[in-house]
Amino acid sequence: MLERYFKLGEFGTNPRTEIIAGITTFVTMAYILFLNPVILKGTGMSESAVFFATAVGAGLISILMGLFVNYPVALAPGMGLNAYFAVVAASNGGAMTWQTALTAVFVSGLIFILLTVSGFRQMLVKALPDSLKYAITVGIGFFITFIGLKLGEISVVTFLGGGPSEAAIKGGAPVANLLFFEWNIGIANFVLSKGAALTIIGLLLAGILTTLRVRGALLIAIIITTLVGIPMGVTNIDKLSTTSLLPDFSNLNIAAFDFGSIATGVFWEVVIIFVFVELFDSFGTLVGTANRAGLLNRPDGEKRLGKAMFVDGAGVSIGALLGVTPMTAYIESAAGIESGGRTGLTAVTTGVLFLLSLFLLAPLMAIVPDAATAPALIVVGVLMMSSVKNIKWEDFGIAMPAFLTIALMPFTYSIANGISIGIIAYVLLNGVRGMFEKDAPKVHWLMWVIAILAVARYVFLAGE
Repeated sequence: MLERYFKLGEFGTNPRTEIIAGITTFVTMAYILFLNPVILKGTGMSESAVFFATAVGAGLISILMGLFVNYPVALAPGMGLNAYFAVVAASNGGAMTWQTALTAVFVSGLIFILLTVSGFRQMLVKALPDSLKYAITVGIGFFITFIGLKLGEISVVTFLGGGPSEAAIKGGAPVANLLFFEWNIGIANFVLSKGAALTIIGLLLAGILTTLRVRGALLIAIIITTLVGIPMGVTNIDKLSTTSLLPDFSNLNIAAFDFGSIATGVFWEVVIIFVFVELFDSFGTLVGTANRAGLLNRPDGEKRLGKAMFVDGAGVSIGALLGVTPMTAYIESAAGIESGGRTGLTAVTTGVLFLLSLFLLAPLMAIVPDAATAPALIVVGVLMMSSVKNIKWEDFGIAMPAFLTIALMPFTYSIANGISIGIIAYVLLNGVRGMFEKDAPKVHWLMWVIAILAVARYVFLAGE
């Protein structure tokens, strides 16, 4: 049955290889189960509800990808978009409630499907210059890293010269505690909290494991760091006594939509950003992983890629229905492909493991501290940074828009600002350049349209 449905022989593989590949993919991307609840809890969403939606959403959409497209690619809530969601729907100072933000995700998924079916999605991908595609990836990497530093208390190291916690420090704020020893770091006149110390330990561990190319490095680092945090007093094991072995998912966020703000400019700004980032992130991942598996060179390669894009778009809306941020194809699927995965059986195996994690990993999720997940965010930022080498920095007309895109995301705490200013700068610089140089980069007409919309965003939404 498996042979007939997934055409294993045709792809030169077998059930054992595919299942091992699926397990490999799951282990490399399971960190999102612990990371996503931590990132989104600042919006007011229940951590257990986010864990449920992440596990079920990743499980169902990965299985759908395997059965419908026969691709060895798994999906889960995308890094970067979940961080953007957290900022937009923050409990204090966010532009909207998390219910409204989930509605924006749902709508973006519907638009994503329409763009894919109409072929407009492919046009958008071609219109955006490669330099900005790479810059968006790098900028989001910095954005994620910044959030990781905040979660890990690294960015709140307090200098004794006059920070808001000066009085507390001078009055005897708790010093860092490593294992069973109390100690105080006085280098450069700052104190290191217990959480920050554990984050540094976790970062070193994640870095070493990733350097050694250990499968599931981030997941292993999260688990070990959580254990190290017990004697440090950062990991609260008392939660285990109040946590049932069977997860409590009585307060889920299924279809928790709020369409009350759908007529506002801010709502549609968020929708557009979700669509824009989903568009290039998922396309690049799908093409990259499919090409690595040798699937694009087949006669049906383009048709199957179109079906994969459709599932990817549908996953965004289905994930929102479950109560989670945009689902997207995961580059970690490459780990399974490297292990021999060539068919949808790999994705199905990964999906089944995500569903089983509801019961196998839920109790552990309750005690994982922020300091254990923060290093994973920072490492993901490092991995996303690799795209910077593909930008032609020697060409200023390309370098400046790329730089603005990268810099403005973390410095203004907004992915939207980075994308908007980067596109405006690219169109203006290279549009003027084209008037004087025949060999100047061509600016696609659609880029002019997007740039005008970006300018209108600042003109008309500035007061919202």
